[in-house]
Amino acid sequence: MFKWKKGEIALKIAVVNNNVEQSLKLAEQFRILCLENHLLLDDKDPDVVVTIGGDGTLLSAFHRYAHMLHQVRFVGVHTGHLGFYTDWRDYELVELVESLLNDKGESVSYPLLDVKVTYQGQKESSHFLSLNESTMKRIDGTMVCDVFIKDELFERFRGDGLCISTPTGSTGYNKSVGGAVIHPRLEALQLTEIAPINNRVFRILGSPLIVARDEWIRIKPLTTDGFVLTIDQLTSSEKNITELTYSIAKERIHFARYRHTHFWSRVEDAFIGAKKKYEI
Repeated sequence: MFKWKKGEIALKIAVVNNNVEQSLKLAEQFRILCLENHLLLDDKDPDVVVTIGGDGTLLSAFHRYAHMLHQVRFVGVHTGHLGFYTDWRDYELVELVESLLNDKGESVSYPLLDVKVTYQGQKESSHFLSLNESTMKRIDGTMVCDVFIKDELFERFRGDGLCISTPTGSTGYNKSVGGAVIHPRLEALQLTEIAPINNRVFRILGSPLIVARDEWIRIKPLTTDGFVLTIDQLTSSEKNITELTYSIAKERIHFARYRHTHFWSRVEDAFIGAKKKYEI
């Protein structure tokens, strides 16, 4: 069945799973299949990172291997509903191993969000990467900040917070706060306002804003304390933030997609369900 031959260099595979019982069992089965078929297990220097769980598990793996994006590709196995990053079902481990054994190095890549955080009294900004989105929220009152696009003041925002997302992240939290769904081939940023205040006194755009690849978004809060900053699933309470800058990252995430599910099919499956036939 498999085509590995003695003397060939096998792929190095890292396995990342969540702690759900089903995922733990599948991860163990997958490791055994890899060893039986001469695939090397290597969590430190992998060629391919296989995640078993859901999109949240893949997000965790992305941040674990964010410093190695130039050399690793990701593959997702989902144990629940079809995810936006997980192509394989829990009962397809044998087929996945066969695809790994016949790997030709092909991949599809998606843009990432570059997040730079500047703190009061700090000369250099802290740097982060996000696969889905980053949000900035005020926890003890209205968030007031100036929003710049390419260093031009766009508006003074008042509300609960702001969400800046990638195209692949547009179907997540961004969508839940009224943002648009963007195809991942479009390398753009999206800024979506969270519970904005928009009246005759305080005027803001009041709709999602899509920014081109060669532009960037800069946020300068009028007060520096009492914020919650999120980068994907990572959350931290922040003090002394003076500026946030968002842009399309130079780095990209690469998926070893041995088969490809059309993006709009994923959107339909996630939010609409099985296609319905309507009788006229």
